[in-house]
Amino acid sequence: MERALARSRDRQPEPRPTRRRIRLMIVDDSTVARAVLSRMVESDPAFEIAGVAGTAEDAIDALAGCRVDVVLLDLEMPGAGGLKSIPRIIAAAAGAKVMIVSSLAEDGAEHTVAALALGAADTMPKPGTGRFNGKFSEILLSKLKALGYGAPPAVAAGYASQASGREPALRAMPSDPIQILAIGASTGGIHALGSLFHALPKRIGVPILLTQHLPMPFMPVFARQLGTIAHRPTLVAEDGMPLQADHILVAPGDSHLTLDPAKNGPVVRLTHGRSSSGCMPSVDPMLASAGVIYGSKALGIVLTGMGRDGVEGASTMVARGGSIIAQDEASCAVWGMPRAVLEAGLASAVLPPEKIARRIAARTQEQRQCK
Repeated sequence: MERALARSRDRQPEPRPTRRRIRLMIVDDSTVARAVLSRMVESDPAFEIAGVAGTAEDAIDALAGCRVDVVLLDLEMPGAGGLKSIPRIIAAAAGAKVMIVSSLAEDGAEHTVAALALGAADTMPKPGTGRFNGKFSEILLSKLKALGYGAPPAVAAGYASQASGREPALRAMPSDPIQILAIGASTGGIHALGSLFHALPKRIGVPILLTQHLPMPFMPVFARQLGTIAHRPTLVAEDGMPLQADHILVAPGDSHLTLDPAKNGPVVRLTHGRSSSGCMPSVDPMLASAGVIYGSKALGIVLTGMGRDGVEGASTMVARGGSIIAQDEASCAVWGMPRAVLEAGLASAVLPPEKIARRIAARTQEQRQCK
């Protein structure tokens, strides 16, 4: 089996990248796949291949002496395989993001959700032979740039005018107990959710709404795995569902999760209109409707993800007296959505998922009654 090979190719002539190059390691047991992916990545001056490996074990060995920003990982490999090795690769990579490219990463595949839960930042299904170019190449390179730079270039450019060197001000956090918790997440969100719910008490006494950017076929598997991690009943939301304390309702992949007032309390209303962020499902409608109904008793959480989804909804929630907590940059796979909320002046705190859990617990009636 071919051992990991550290390398750095600076081919000439080549345009100078406007930012630092993103250093990649490609881990795949197929010599052909490694060669094709290497050529694809090296065609873009934003990237530099720092190493290749044929097994997860070889990758871990090479990472001890090779700094990378992103590890591009297959799941089907000899030895321990890619899936079980994700936590060890993340630890060895010292902060690098893991991008899964595998034939196992098909829509709805349990391997995909399991990989994301173990810490992979994103996934893509590997195309068949001869189909690596075109749209696959375009999407893959876009995802790798988002992970490598920590935020998509288009979003980062939008913040340039605010780069004054001063930290954005945080809003005051209300101290009264909440009655609804609404969480939004995208790239890297499944791992962040695992950390948050692991640190959250098993009873907080309020309903939990969740919008995670995933395709619809993923949702049943995602809900089932999240329920196991969170130790709470977790369901894909259906129109007209009532809210229940300590139950998690997950937005379906083909509609937005919103709330409508009803005689016996708010119920789920699924909507399908276009969101300003272009996301389906979108975090914005969920946060906005929770803010409108619950006012100061609403708490929104915006976790890792690219883009600006959540800013408009957070604005509505804050205007109605609710509050928003954003995930901090150091713990994010992509600091896009939380950063947008922070720089819009809507966040009351910026914390890693474990500390977000403590803030949530501090504002629930269940915890106050236990004191």
